[in-house]
Amino acid sequence: MEGVKVFTWLVFFVFLWSLVLYVVEGTESLLSPKGVNYEVASLMSMKSKMNDELHVMDGWDINSVDPCTWNMVACSSEGYVISLEMASAGLSGIISSGIGNLSHLRTLFLQNNQLSGPIPAEIGNLLELQTLDLSGNHLIGNIPSSLGSLTHLSYLRLSKNKLSGQIPQPVANLTGLSFLDLSFNNLSGPTPKILAKGYSISGNNFLCTSSSELCMRGSKPVNDTRSSQTVNSHRHTLLSVVIGISCTFIISVMLLVYWLRWYKSRILYSSYVEQDCEFGIGHLKRFSFRELQVATGNFTSKNIVGQGGFGVVYKGCLANKMLVAVKRLKDPNYTGEVQFQTEVEMIGLAVHRNLLRLYGFCMTPDERLLVYPLMPNGSVADRLRESFRGKPCLDWNRRTRIAVGAARGLLYLHEQCNPKIIHRDVKAANILLDESFEAVVGDFGLAKLLDQRDSHVTTAVRGTVGHIAPEYLSTGQSSEKTDVFGFGILLLELITGQKALDAGNVPVQKGMILDWARTLFEEKRLEVLVDRDLKGCYDPVELEKAVELSLQCTQSVPSLRPKMSEVLKILEGLIGLLSLRPEESQGGGNIYDERTCSFSHNYSDVHEEPSFIIEAIELSGPR
Repeated sequence: MEGVKVFTWLVFFVFLWSLVLYVVEGTESLLSPKGVNYEVASLMSMKSKMNDELHVMDGWDINSVDPCTWNMVACSSEGYVISLEMASAGLSGIISSGIGNLSHLRTLFLQNNQLSGPIPAEIGNLLELQTLDLSGNHLIGNIPSSLGSLTHLSYLRLSKNKLSGQIPQPVANLTGLSFLDLSFNNLSGPTPKILAKGYSISGNNFLCTSSSELCMRGSKPVNDTRSSQTVNSHRHTLLSVVIGISCTFIISVMLLVYWLRWYKSRILYSSYVEQDCEFGIGHLKRFSFRELQVATGNFTSKNIVGQGGFGVVYKGCLANKMLVAVKRLKDPNYTGEVQFQTEVEMIGLAVHRNLLRLYGFCMTPDERLLVYPLMPNGSVADRLRESFRGKPCLDWNRRTRIAVGAARGLLYLHEQCNPKIIHRDVKAANILLDESFEAVVGDFGLAKLLDQRDSHVTTAVRGTVGHIAPEYLSTGQSSEKTDVFGFGILLLELITGQKALDAGNVPVQKGMILDWARTLFEEKRLEVLVDRDLKGCYDPVELEKAVELSLQCTQSVPSLRPKMSEVLKILEGLIGLLSLRPEESQGGGNIYDERTCSFSHNYSDVHEEPSFIIEAIELSGPR
């Protein structure tokens, strides 16, 4: 019996020892030999290399076992650190190489601080990293080639630093990048072929193409074997004179070119010629949800200024007294946080005088909000409704200018933006008016971003019945010609004032305004089509050409519709805007004031017929 007891206790102790070894092996991946969590050690290494003047890292403690409760740190459900959001935190110093031990990190935001020193090559060890933003610091040295091993990376910003050297070929070969921003550094050498969907390398004055003179000249050795001591004084004096005259001539030419460019830009601005795109996404402000709650009075219904398929729009006043429009999206979980921020900042790249500028955004686990400047004159639809009868009517000249401005905005989205953007919901309610009644296209980036390599995109149908092209409504396939169709309907809205008349005293049904316009065009009775608020003050030739253009834009076969560039050319030729100066229309002037109002003598002969406002039916769900 004693032998049995001894054997039993021996088996029990062996079992306990095996259990201890199992627990130790299961935790050795997280604990160092000293029993410290590796992720805690890495974060404390970062803290030790940085100066924290705002004390945002005061809660980081080496004795802590779980860093998931620390400020600016987010963890996965398994307890691994997956996100560091340390943007605009007043940090200085350098980035510790210990960051390479955070092997599960997916998001790293360190932009807009005062960090210096090189970018640690150990960041290339973060194989799960998806978003990396180190912009707006004082980082120096070369871009580590190890970043090319981050195959899951979709968003990389290193702009506004002091980085030098060449663009590493492994970084240029990252095919999964949605956007690569290396602008405003001191990069040099030949520019490799960059495979990212979108990128910016502007502001690097020493970058060149492989065939440029700068690259070729940089590869040639200077061959000057003559010693300065062998040059006689006469030739030295002559050379000095030639150099002086040459420098004076070059400086004079540069000053002349600079003055001509400045003068041309002023002329273009005063002539309402569209301006170039400004590539810079650092201007977008990220608001807290509390800021927008206060600005909109806790999203009170009294501040609602509009609503549609994408969400509700509230009027708000920020702390700096700036009036804004806050769009609260209906589907906050439609995109992930990284994808939402990437798409929003790419929308912010589209900057044009006829596009509604995105001012900022807010992103929480349950909310997605966009912030725009508030347009003082509302939308074109507002101005055409009967509720705005108390305000001055949009005259014919102003309506044609609105059409031209909207066409310029859509042309920019289709042909000058990279990647190009399909609006998919062009209508009077989405054309806003600034303080000068200049047309501003809104909601242009919320439907879908279209990559330049695609000819169409199939997705959920979003838009308004009566404004949707037939091929988009039936197949879900949209293209630039989808927006051209919507623009044709917009022209009819401007002409008719969103009201329709029928000779038989029968109300026109929704979506029949197009058939009604075709009938009147064929019968040459366009005076019936015109908004009665104009009181006959319009040009009949311009009216006929405008209606003809709208019918071309709304043809059932997409390939027969004109491009927006062709539409804009027709509109500018129609009203002579190419030679017209903006000053002629300022101060409330009207180029039709001295005309005899056409059809005013027979307009009263047209019997009173029921009118209606075309109601918008939003399509926001998938087909």
